[in-house]
Order: sequence, then structure tokens, then C-alpha cells
Amino acid sequence: MNQPGYQPYFSVNLPGRQALSKVWRSLFLVTTAIAVVFLVILVGTLINQSVGYVAIETKTPIASLVSDGHSLEELDKAELVTLLQQNLTTGRYNTLNASEPMETRAKSDLVNLVYTEVLEPEVQETWLLTESIFHGNRIKAEAAELHPDALLQFKSWLNFNLLKTTQSSDPLASGIRTALLGSIWSILITILVAFPLGVGAALYLEEYARDTWVNRMIQTNINNLAGVPSIIYGMLGLAIFVRTLSVITSGAAFGLGSGGSENGRTLLSAGLTLALLVLPLIIINTQEAVKAVPDTLRQASYGLGATQWQTIWYHVLPNAMPGILTGTILAISRAIGETAPLVVVGAATYITFDPNNVFSRFTTLPIQIYQWSSRPQAVFQHIAAAAILVLLILLLSLNSFAIVLRNRYRK
Repeated sequence: MNQPGYQPYFSVNLPGRQALSKVWRSLFLVTTAIAVVFLVILVGTLINQSVGYVAIETKTPIASLVSDGHSLEELDKAELVTLLQQNLTTGRYNTLNASEPMETRAKSDLVNLVYTEVLEPEVQETWLLTESIFHGNRIKAEAAELHPDALLQFKSWLNFNLLKTTQSSDPLASGIRTALLGSIWSILITILVAFPLGVGAALYLEEYARDTWVNRMIQTNINNLAGVPSIIYGMLGLAIFVRTLSVITSGAAFGLGSGGSENGRTLLSAGLTLALLVLPLIIINTQEAVKAVPDTLRQASYGLGATQWQTIWYHVLPNAMPGILTGTILAISRAIGETAPLVVVGAATYITFDPNNVFSRFTTLPIQIYQWSSRPQAVFQHIAAAAILVLLILLLSLNSFAIVLRNRYRK
């Protein structure tokens, strides 16, 4: 209509809709900025606790071992071995030499042995990174007054030694190697079990299953299981995997033993329990990714004579794979940080030997971080912060690998 003074409905309301759109865009921008700020605060706090001045005092003065103001690093291997022989008991030296002969050890390992076994360092006080940067002179004065015999050094708790050593009651000699290997083992088992089962179940429910009350009930239960607390999965893993593996590994299933629950508290039980935990998430996300594949693609495949399985394998699954991998990233991100179900199935809070197969006893990074955080000594808080950074790096590495695969399928 071209009557004078007439404006179409959309023209009258267009300014209001545009203003509302700007409001929502601003709101989303603010929420994103807040999320980034919280993330920066988290990482900054961890870095602040992972680096800083440390006052370390040795029970044996280094001057009594090394003359003329030399350091341990300036000694050769023969002199370091001699120091160990002279200052350690015969039994302790023989024990260390039996694990690996002193003559074959690297010089850096011998320096560490002298440092930990002979000097016996002990942390007297620690400071945060911000304190060390902005109040360095005050810290040096305090350390000289309160700990005159201590060595004040600027230390990063996140170092290679943290990765290559096992847990210890001595914070200076404590590391996360066993926990890191336990986390990697458990996550690999989780992925190998949950990914094919989850994708297969989702393909069946979307592509093969008919709309019957049985399938609707299965779908409803899957949706409900995605919201079940993780400790419930731990109890389920204890009742099924731990007890079953306990009987199998003890030989009771073959009449060779009585079985005990301790034998079932293994990496395999942990991985299977986490697989149950993330399975509903993978199924749901895979279903959504499969639904997003255009139905015209299926019809074109059928029109060219392809079977249903050929259509799924060559057309539906490749097009849905980016969404499937995105859902898997979210599921694995949840699994790698879980603690409650692993405690229930028997994760150790203190263990010093590395896992070498799926039937090994284990601990994981979240459990070791919790164990360190609960200790009263402040120095363990710094090691826990460094371990959290390692956990974040591990998580980002797994996610980056999945993102690379997702982008490859997209292309």
C-alpha cells in the first residue's frame, strides 16, 4: 500500500529490534569478558603460587663438603661418588648403588643425590611471585634475620624435576611422575572403551532404531544418566569392575583362590568407570551431530544404490565427525579432572611406583593435587599449584589433538 503516511510493520519496529539486538550483543560481550577475566585470574593465581623466593636450609653445611667456595656442580663424578661414600651409611650407599651403579649415573644425578641424601635440605619459608618481585629487598632482609643459615633462591616449582620424580614426603624431592602416568593410562582406557561404544550406540539409536516405547525408554535413561553425580558411577564401578576383576586376577573364577577386593583396584577398573561416566555424554553429542547431517545427503546416497551401512559409513559419519569429536572433547575434559569415582574404585593417595600395565595400582593428578592441597605445610601448596598447571597443559594437549582431527574432517 502506498497511502501517504503509511509505513510497513517491519519498518516501524525495525529500530526497536536493532536496539534490542545491540543490547543482547553487549550482554554476550560482557559475559565473555567476565569469563576471560576469571580464566586469567585462575592462571595468574597458579603461576603466582608456582614461582617465588624459597629459603632452604641444609642440615649439613655445604662448606664442610666443598672447600674454597666451590659448588657441587664444579666437582667431577669421582669426587661426587667419594662424597656419597664418606657421608652415607654403608647400608644406604649400597641400596642406592644397587638400584643403579654410581659409576654409570649422570653427573646431574650424582649432584642431586649429594644434595638430597647428604645435605638434606629443608624449606624454611616460601614467598609468592608477586611478593618476590615487588618486595624482594624486604624478603632478603627477613630471610637474613630469621634464617641466617638458609640459602635464599628464586625457584620455579614447575620444572622438569617435578615431572620425572615420584611422590615423596620431602617437598623438594616430590614429583608427579606416577600420578601423570596414571592419568594418561586411565584416560587412554576411557577413550578406547567409551568412544566406539558411544558412537555405535548413537548411530543405532538415530539410524536403525524404530520409534517404539522400548527405544524411547532407552533414550530417556541415557539423558538421565548424563546428569547422575560422578560418585554414583564410582559406586557402580566398585560393585561391577573392582569385584569382578578381583575375582579374575586372584584366580577365584577358576577355583584357584578366594579373591580379594584389593586385586581389582587397578587402572583397568578406573578406566572402565570413567568410560561409564562419559558414555552418556558421548552418545548424546553424537546423536546431535548425526541429526545435523542433511537428510538429502542420505537420500542422494540411497538413490545411487548405496546400502544403509554404506550411507552411514561414507557419508553420515564423516560429516558428523567434527561434532562427534567436539562432544568427545567435552566428555574427556570432564573425565580427566574427576576424583570422587576414582577414590571409590581404589585410587591410592600415596604411591611411589609407576604403573606398567592395566592391572597396576594407580593414582592420578587430581587425587595427588587434593592430597597436597590438604597438607598443612605451605610448601605443598606451591607444588599443588605447579601440578594443576601440568594438568591444564595435559588437558589442553588432548583437546588440541582432538581439534586437529576435527578440523581435518571438516576439510
